[in-house]
Amino acid sequence: MPTKPKETAAKKKVPAKKEETVKKVAKKEAVVEEKKIAVPVAEPKVSEKTAAKIEIPEISATSVIIDGEEFAIEPTDKNAKYFSGVGRRKTASARALLFTRGIKEFIVNGKDYKQYFQTFDLQQKAIGSLNKMKSLERFRVMVKVQGGGLTGQAEAIRLAIARALIDFSIDYRKRLKKAGFLTRDSRRKERKKPGLKGARRAPQFSKR
Repeated sequence: MPTKPKETAAKKKVPAKKEETVKKVAKKEAVVEEKKIAVPVAEPKVSEKTAAKIEIPEISATSVIIDGEEFAIEPTDKNAKYFSGVGRRKTASARALLFTRGIKEFIVNGKDYKQYFQTFDLQQKAIGSLNKMKSLERFRVMVKVQGGGLTGQAEAIRLAIARALIDFSIDYRKRLKKAGFLTRDSRRKERKKPGLKGARRAPQFSKR
């Protein structure tokens, strides 16, 4: 009989220890979960502030690299209000003004260049000099053109803008000259001759 109470006491003590260990483990897991949740919430706030301070340096660029070559983007005459150039092609003549300030637009005879030149090829000819120097959105361009047809006017505008760009920065000359945008195209349609078909073609020979 004396062994029975010892067995009952031992049986009563074992579940109490298990319950205590289970509670301690649960408390530790809860503390660890709270720490894991609290740490990532605080870190992003600090990193955003530091990143904002680092990522906002003020850089004043005075040159730009185009196809591995460096070109100055500051005007040679800083007091000039605008830079001008005159271009001609066939019987068309154009005068272009480049403004460094104001709304960046391209106006031809009071209209946007896309409305004035309605075909894509003529639009690309007119803005060819600006596209070559990647300066289409750097200037406000005002052009007055007269005479000739649309093709001659577009090429006259290209030459006028190229000359104005050289007035803005002499560094542009080498690249524009190599592209052929500074050469005055003197080709014109030859006049017709009396007795011939067109300019030079003689009438076809007929034996009978």
